[in-house]
Amino acid sequence: MENRITTLFGIRHPIVAGGMIWCSGWRLAAAVSEAGGLGLIGSGSMTPDLLREHIRRCRAATTRPFGVNVPLMYRYAEPILHTVMEERVPVVFTSAGSPKTWTARLHEAGCRVAHVVSSTLFARKCEEAGVDAVVAEGFEAGGHNGREETTTMVLVPQIRQAVSIPLIAAGGIATGSGMLAAMALGAEGVQMGTRFALSEESSASEAFKRLCTGLSEGGTMLALKKLSPTRLVKNGFYRTVEEAESRGATAEELLALIGSGRTRKGIFEGDTEDGELEIGQIASLIRDLPPAGEIVRRIVDEYDAAAKRIGSR
Repeated sequence: MENRITTLFGIRHPIVAGGMIWCSGWRLAAAVSEAGGLGLIGSGSMTPDLLREHIRRCRAATTRPFGVNVPLMYRYAEPILHTVMEERVPVVFTSAGSPKTWTARLHEAGCRVAHVVSSTLFARKCEEAGVDAVVAEGFEAGGHNGREETTTMVLVPQIRQAVSIPLIAAGGIATGSGMLAAMALGAEGVQMGTRFALSEESSASEAFKRLCTGLSEGGTMLALKKLSPTRLVKNGFYRTVEEAESRGATAEELLALIGSGRTRKGIFEGDTEDGELEIGQIASLIRDLPPAGEIVRRIVDEYDAAAKRIGSR
């Protein structure tokens, strides 16, 4: 398949592995890129020096394009972005901040830039800022979400109408059929987080992966809306948050409840009861932990089969 996304990033398939904290290290990024997609290293849990190591290991493991995801509100965002530019990473996905701040400088360094949004308002701001592509992420996604709580099926066609730049759909997509649906709505590629978080090369703990592949519908919920809406697995930590929010806890009280290192404790270290476990709604459809390359190939095959099935009707 060839379109504006594959051409922009120099990839074979318009499939992006989301850059997730504690999941998206160099092994996952390299495996996805080797299979023809675009692998992203998730820098949101890394120091600049650690990111540099991941970039260099990824480059040694694949000759294909890869990228780095940078949450712009992250405390190390500025040195992280300088590291990205020094290492001449070809692609940068930014989120959680204004695309105006870094897009021009990243372009000067030779980077292609995509920015993640949850509304048409921010999509327009991305186009004005000169980003190369926009990622429309619905609130089915795991982790931090938009306050509007707009679903992917509603968000993608609205953003397609609002901007002319290449569009990637994200949130609730883990199959080739889901990819075809996103394309029908106007997307030119898909970003999948949960599907690749639950893969062999994901750096998440095995306990986290096993728990998530056993989730049923309704096993996740948005919480922490006074801070930043976050989709969490319903474990002990979630229930503590739910109780605090139901009694009207302030933002300061919620911050104190979370403390520091809660996501590392849950996703990376495997404390599935007291850790903060971020995963998307689509986890309830996933029951295996295959290699990332197999996931890419499976998505492509499922997409082709779904397209033929629809065409025959």
